[in-house]
This record gives sequence, structure tokens and C-alpha cells, in this order.
Amino acid sequence: MRENTTQLRVRYDECDPMGLVHHSRYLQYFEIGRTELLRASGGRYRSMEESGQFVVVVRVDCRYRSPARYDDVIDIRTTIAKVTAAKIIHDYTISRDGVTLVEATVTLGVIDRQGVLQRVPQELLDLYG
Repeated sequence: MRENTTQLRVRYDECDPMGLVHHSRYLQYFEIGRTELLRASGGRYRSMEESGQFVVVVRVDCRYRSPARYDDVIDIRTTIAKVTAAKIIHDYTISRDGVTLVEATVTLGVIDRQGVLQRVPQELLDLYG
């Protein structure tokens, strides 16, 4: 599977005093989208971590267009943009009622327990290829 949409309701603690989602929370939303895409594809991060492979964020490019607010129901669309032997690139669109709020591209790498860069596991290449 190369794309998945996850729905989420914005919680009170994710907002600033004005009731708007704090910009840092979107990184957590991307993580939720990424995890749910992998799960929907039949994979599990836990299995990778148990085998000593860890997926890490190496780059984030994010464009904030309009704020989400407390109690909004948002859609997190996560798409696999590119997979190579060295990296996985996801595109994200967060929207509310069809209106785009945030767009982002996140590049991931894989490291071992010592922090040494590894090839993308065959399991992910198979799932996303």
C-alpha cells in the first residue's frame, strides 16, 4: 500500500492558548500517519525495532496553510513518495472538511542500535515498492 488516510480528532492539550493546534504537534500527526500506513500495509515498526533496525527522521519540509483547532476532525493523508536503498520519503496532507491545512514531506533513514546508517529493510522495500 502506498497511501493511507487516518482520521483524528484534535485534543485540547495539542492546542495553544488561542485554541489552535501548536505547530510542533503536526510532527506527531505525521508519525501517526506513517505508523498507520505501515500497519495498513501489513508491517509493524515494533518488529523492525526488535530486530535492531530503527527508522529516524532526517529531514522535514512543512508548509502551514491554515490552522486546525480544538475538537476539529482532521484527515492525515500519508503517501509513499519514494523508496530507495537508503531512504524513504513520505508526503503528507492534513485537511479538515476537504480544506488543506498542512502539507509536508518527511525523509526517513534506517539506523542500527549503534546509530549506524543501514539499508532500508527488504520488508519495507517489498511493502512500499
